[in-house]
Amino acid sequence: MDREYQKTVYACFVGYIVQAIVNNFVPLLFLTFHRTYGIPLARITFLVTINFAVQLLVDLVSISFVDRIGYRAAMILAHLTAALGLISLAVLPGLMPDPFIGILLSAVLYAIGGGLLEVVVSPVMEACPTPNKETAMSLLHSFYCWGHVGVVLISTIFFAVFGIANWRVMAVLWAIVPLVNMFVFTRVPIADLVPEGETAMPLGTLLKQRLFWIFLLLMICAGACEQAVSQWASTFAEQGLGVGKTVGDLAGPMFFAITMGTSRALYGKYGERLPLKRFIAGSGVLCLISYLVISLSPIPALGLIGCGICGFSVGIFWPGTFSLASASMPTGGTALFALLALGGDVGCSGGPTFVGLVSAAFGDDLRRGILCAIIFPILLLIGLALHAREKNRQESSAY
Repeated sequence: MDREYQKTVYACFVGYIVQAIVNNFVPLLFLTFHRTYGIPLARITFLVTINFAVQLLVDLVSISFVDRIGYRAAMILAHLTAALGLISLAVLPGLMPDPFIGILLSAVLYAIGGGLLEVVVSPVMEACPTPNKETAMSLLHSFYCWGHVGVVLISTIFFAVFGIANWRVMAVLWAIVPLVNMFVFTRVPIADLVPEGETAMPLGTLLKQRLFWIFLLLMICAGACEQAVSQWASTFAEQGLGVGKTVGDLAGPMFFAITMGTSRALYGKYGERLPLKRFIAGSGVLCLISYLVISLSPIPALGLIGCGICGFSVGIFWPGTFSLASASMPTGGTALFALLALGGDVGCSGGPTFVGLVSAAFGDDLRRGILCAIIFPILLLIGLALHAREKNRQESSAY
């Protein structure tokens, strides 16, 4: 691969680290906001809803403007809004009559950046002339996991050394990452996503493709399989390790992120030897098994192990679906990636919600909720079977 495009690949890696900062730094400050500003926890946790709601909206709206302004401008805008959101987080709460409004405005800003990154980083990476696009995509998405772990570890160490009262300094320090990467994206080459000589498929045509709806189902299931367990990982850590909530909040999600990142990195390294569809199918079966271990094991420590197995199994779902979709629909363009990102985010919000509702119906029995959530890996496996059937139908009709 051209050395100049190697720089683009590295910048894309950092782009997913930026998204990890956007999604995982502020939740570490929830109790601090509560104590410092007297904001009720119910209002503070609303920030998570706002973050993902804005990202969903950006996923949808980006279809109409990313192609107009181009991927370079979209990348610069994404990094700029992410950085401004983090910087304003350190400034606005102290300037506003109601500190929560300042935090909320900051959340909206960095969520715009996070949503845009989710839409544009993968297609920019896909367009790079990498020797094996499937393994490159998997490796790219592993950087979100490493970013998640890094944000938690570095922030926790900073707070332990300098005190949680200096959280504003940490917010500004994290803002340096998107600012630097923004300038990198002003210089690196960005290739065309749609093959030369062809034009991007119109949105209406894309929506008429049966393959698109199959990929959308796969993305919804990918997000749901991941977050249905990830959002409850701290609970499994508390029960399995016998630790308090604070340690559980760190250990559980980090364990899940490490195993998920390991899965993506391994496929990124050795994926040339592993057919992608078979790897996704095997991971789907492993995901189903992990759900059964979590929900049916009478030993809390096994539930935590099941959580780690789940993290490893879901790692390939999101990047693997992107790769399959791009290979099957090469003229899908920005609309394809944006709508698939939207489907993934719907799954990310719907999975844990489903688990929570079912658990509440059974007297807050979380294991019952996880058991019923096996519908998501089952649907994912059905989606893979439908994909194979549709591809065979297209190949047969071509002759």
